[in-house]
Amino acid sequence: MTDTPRRRPTKEEAEAAVRTLIEWAGDDPDREGLTETPGRVTRSYRELFAGYETDPRDYLERTFEEVGGYDEMVVLRDIRVVSFCEHHMLPVIGRAHVGYLPTNRVVGISKLARVVHGFARRLQIQEKLTAEIAGAIHDILRPKGVGVLIEAEHSCMTMRGVNTPGSTLTTSTLLGELRDDPRTRQEFLELVRGR
Repeated sequence: MTDTPRRRPTKEEAEAAVRTLIEWAGDDPDREGLTETPGRVTRSYRELFAGYETDPRDYLERTFEEVGGYDEMVVLRDIRVVSFCEHHMLPVIGRAHVGYLPTNRVVGISKLARVVHGFARRLQIQEKLTAEIAGAIHDILRPKGVGVLIEAEHSCMTMRGVNTPGSTLTTSTLLGELRDDPRTRQEFLELVRGR
């Protein structure tokens, strides 16, 4: 099996697919309110799936070593997550909490949010998203430990199927000392929960 790059459909092909979906839903894509919809959908998809255009790991490459001896946990809470379920292509919306125990360098906090956004803007499951974020921070920064916790509502459960509005899925990935040291793990969980 070869890893032949896939041909990305053209904008026109994507717009034609949207027109087909409008017709399949039972409406007329030439109706006044829908004539511009295929173009709007393709533009919004370009933005919503921008994670395929970048490697989120690149955001972690620039670090700072002048940390004044700081060696305690760094936690960024409440990073808004907007992703899409790969099974139904419906929104997954929630919050990510990211923490790490630095060794001798730190990264700008906006970069942590960019890593979350970069991985989130793809079709996937929440479990994979959580592991990808933690793995990237672990691989690039080489901290003593990493923790990622995501709490999100899945539209595929709340709008259809079992119809359970308000239910959230919580996933976590803990690596290094955040996984192995019960006190460090407890500190991370208390920090992300605001206690």
